[in-house]
Amino acid sequence: MVQRVLLVTDGTLTDAVEALFGEPIGLRKLGSRIAPSDGDSGALEAAPGSGIMHREILLKGEATGRNYVYAESELMLDRLPEGFREGLLVTNTPMGRLWSEHRMETWKELLYAGPVEAGGLAVHFPGCTGGLIKRTYRIFCGGRPLMVISEFFPRDYGFDVA
Repeated sequence: MVQRVLLVTDGTLTDAVEALFGEPIGLRKLGSRIAPSDGDSGALEAAPGSGIMHREILLKGEATGRNYVYAESELMLDRLPEGFREGLLVTNTPMGRLWSEHRMETWKELLYAGPVEAGGLAVHFPGCTGGLIKRTYRIFCGGRPLMVISEFFPRDYGFDVA
């Protein structure tokens, strides 16, 4: 049931995770780098040389330290408002909260939702059995692709849900 809610939520994932698991959720950056587009970025429709931020994060419980979601994203930096871009670079504010703070009107296009093998991501979800569920979507703002996000969460968290 929890996984279905996470798959279909169209709002701020962090808020949904907080409500489902009953604890404040924080963000831990695992990696972030900026690289120029090679012009073959497909879903982002990036011109060659455009700056694309690649980012990996965990959404984790602030009380329990449990990891609830692993996410990877690619973002078109030149299409982001300056304050939003700065928030991504220098804070640990989840993206959905930055959207709200900056009142960005966005539209999500679901590209994939379904099961995947945990592989190397299993290290982030101790006690998880049965692989992961992944959803990938593209976010548009002003009619242009802004980012592509893939979120991964366990099919079974390995603990009781609040």
